[in-house]
Amino acid sequence: MNAHDEVAALDEVQERLSQRFPDLGPDVVEAAVRVAHSQLTGPIRDFVPVLVEHIARDRLGSLVRR
Repeated sequence: MNAHDEVAALDEVQERLSQRFPDLGPDVVEAAVRVAHSQLTGPIRDFVPVLVEHIARDRLGSLVRR
């Protein structure tokens, strides 16, 4: 996966999570995606968007359950 594809995939992740957590607002979702992405730096990038979505979804879910 090249950098452009990764950015596009992360945009899709952010859109899906925004739809799943509409009460949290786009800024909160964007921050969760950004934090999750920062945790996944490394040379193999193919699964980064999938992992980012899982991490961010868990983080957002914990905000909803508060």
